Amino acid sequence: MFWASYLLAVLAIVLAWPVPILLSKAQWPARSPFTAMLLWQAIALAGGLSMIGAMLVYGLEPIGDNLLAGLRALAGMVLFNAPTTALGFWHIFALSAAALLTAHLVFTLLLTYYKIERQRRRHRELLALLASPSAEGTGTLVINHDSPVAYCLPGGARSVTVLSDGLMAALEPAELRAVLIHENAHLSQRHHLLLWAFAAWRQALPWLPTTRLAQESVNSLIEMLADDVALKTESKATLIKAIAIVASGSAGAPRDAELQSGGPSLALAGIDSSGGTSGSDSARTTASRVSRLLSPKPQLPSPVRSLVLAGCVLLLALPTALLMVPGLLG
Repeated sequence: MFWASYLLAVLAIVLAWPVPILLSKAQWPARSPFTAMLLWQAIALAGGLSMIGAMLVYGLEPIGDNLLAGLRALAGMVLFNAPTTALGFWHIFALSAAALLTAHLVFTLLLTYYKIERQRRRHRELLALLASPSAEGTGTLVINHDSPVAYCLPGGARSVTVLSDGLMAALEPAELRAVLIHENAHLSQRHHLLLWAFAAWRQALPWLPTTRLAQESVNSLIEMLADDVALKTESKATLIKAIAIVASGSAGAPRDAELQSGGPSLALAGIDSSGGTSGSDSARTTASRVSRLLSPKPQLPSPVRSLVLAGCVLLLALPTALLMVPGLLG
């Protein structure tokens, strides 16, 4: 299995450094944000699987001709005190590292979810005291604040969109509709789940460039996806003006409004430890959204999108095959 472990290691390195850097600098994701979003997810999943798989396969090499045989032999050592003399120091080190990395990723994912849920619960309690129902419809609340603020608070059937008095006074009816459609698109497309996963990935491996670049790109892409939904009913000029007005309220937004649980926001500059954008990231995202609307480019041709989607499937299939095929052939 030595060749599989080395190939997995090479794949992990490629997906951890050059690929995300090149993708983050590419211009085409703004033309097809949904396709780019799928590619970022494929890179993250394939990269994590390759990292863990490389160490696992290398560690099992002395005790099995394939992955399944190696796992059976390892289970015998752990559960039935079988001899471990076949495993050298570096093999034990690799197996320990694979186990620790897996536990670390899972624990960070669950811990991030716990923090998000705690922040959501606190924020809902604050809204129950400070917000009032909006005339714009069910699931919309209004807070008394002069700055233009708009954000969504995910929560299944309890999901709400929160607006400020300042926002409603600053926007024309069409602009307000664009903001509401944008925020409701975040909720209906479950963007908060993507932000949760990529925030956890960054917190688990903060030293890895992939995690930062992926989170920043995903934050920008989900805003573009929500913009595209708003553009189905509202004009570009209306949406651009709404974005500018709402973005102007970022600095004056109340701190508690920033604890919006990792959910996407059209307005706020930052999200707390749930892993959202910083102020500079938010400014870059706003600038890229406005630039995209002012200088629209056609969507990627269907053959190109199909090629990218095929690449996503290949990225996921390759580490899986390197792990499983030797076992199936053994």
